[in-house]
Amino acid sequence: MPEFAVPTPKRGRGRPRAGESGSRERILTAAVDEFGELGYDGATVRGIAARAGVDSALVHHYFGTKADLFAETIGSPIRPDVQVPLLLDGPLDGLGERIVRYLLEQWERPDVRKRGVVLMRSALGNKLATPLLSGFLARELLGRIAASIGTPDAELRAGLVASQVAGLIVARYLLKLPAVASASVDDLVARVAPTVQRYLTE
Repeated sequence: MPEFAVPTPKRGRGRPRAGESGSRERILTAAVDEFGELGYDGATVRGIAARAGVDSALVHHYFGTKADLFAETIGSPIRPDVQVPLLLDGPLDGLGERIVRYLLEQWERPDVRKRGVVLMRSALGNKLATPLLSGFLARELLGRIAASIGTPDAELRAGLVASQVAGLIVARYLLKLPAVASASVDDLVARVAPTVQRYLTE
């Protein structure tokens, strides 16, 4: 009786091969490098795929569009949806210090700093990336802070907190102003946190 070979199912275009592992992580790493070097407009899915050593269809399989992939790089360094509730779980009069210390300590981590610089450089002045970033921050960070303050001008207060912290991040990690870049985290917390606290409670 003749033997018949069972046909091997075809792999859909862009789907990972059997046994293939680590592709998603390689794509994310490549995206960080591509966005960091070329900005949002200059980066391409094809270029990211080439850096990761995969087919561009695999990038679309895991992440969808370039905007979706960029959103993923935003979410990777810091998770405000997880961390902010922990920061808010304490006396309001110490919230300014907790916010400033948390963000600085996170940015001191090389992996967070690298991805954070990508985020800031790509978002500033880019008509697509800017609303992506602002929407993310408004939802996950500012909205939660405003809700914890509970005053009629809570959204303005939360926005001023963000402006103060964003300015500090830009000065220390993007512009690398010498005195700010070389200061210790403790020194910066001691100097900046009182201003943030005034926005929150005064």
